Amino acid sequence: MTRQIWLNGKLVPADQATVSVYDHGLLYGDGVFEGIRLYNGRVFKAGTHLKRLYESAHSIRLEIPYTLEELDAATRQTADANGQRDGYVRLCVTRGAGTLGIHPFKECKPNVFIIVDKISVYPAELYETGLEIITASTIRNHPCALSPRIKSMNYLNNVLAKIEAIDAGVLEAVMLNHEGFVAECTADNLFVVREYLGELTLITPPSSAGILEGVTRNEIIKLAKKLGIAFREENLTKHDLYTSGEIFLTGTAAEVIPVTKIDNRVIGGGEPGEMTLRLREAFQSLVAEDAPED
Repeated sequence: MTRQIWLNGKLVPADQATVSVYDHGLLYGDGVFEGIRLYNGRVFKAGTHLKRLYESAHSIRLEIPYTLEELDAATRQTADANGQRDGYVRLCVTRGAGTLGIHPFKECKPNVFIIVDKISVYPAELYETGLEIITASTIRNHPCALSPRIKSMNYLNNVLAKIEAIDAGVLEAVMLNHEGFVAECTADNLFVVREYLGELTLITPPSSAGILEGVTRNEIIKLAKKLGIAFREENLTKHDLYTSGEIFLTGTAAEVIPVTKIDNRVIGGGEPGEMTLRLREAFQSLVAEDAPED
């Protein structure tokens, strides 16, 4: 079956789903996007993802030519057209084709497209044995230069850190912020388990550290509270990572994956920790049948 792409209101075969070389999304990374998961035919946290898409667009003064409800329907239409009940949705809004200058409003008409496909960012076995990562020398964009809360199509900052990971023979890298605190990984949020006031506590960097507040991240926080797990948002240093009992990453594409080694330091016992496994199981149960679509 030829994969169908939703492009500006119509389903078209993937090899015909094209935009102009003058599109500012291509020329300047001027656009926004969302990555969304399909579980058992349900669009996980559809409302949350779409709300963030419109907030990102509003922040860069990009007018999306469809309503939230129309894009929700288009997402489901694209999934159905591809016979996809489990998989990944990439919903993109570009500034559109304009002049070769950087002017964002001159002759530009936004392009909107939706891809539904499979995705696998890490080998399946690493979800059982744990991921090895590094700390990148490339820091996260300064929030005064580009807000990390805007899910922009300009991912060069993340790509450069990803290159460092690949060059080091691993698949992911932690990015520090301009103050030297842990922000996030190239495409995932990060959690650690450390002792705080005598109690094992789940800790993740706050939004002020320069992170994208991931949808999966926020669901893990809700699940931790529901399970009675102590939780804090707190600035973390590399030392905090090295001396943690557990580390795991979360993301729409990655879901929940343990980390067992960072910068050649073994984390905890060198295998996925108890709290990591507990939260991963809780997340899998959440999305298994009736994944929330709000």
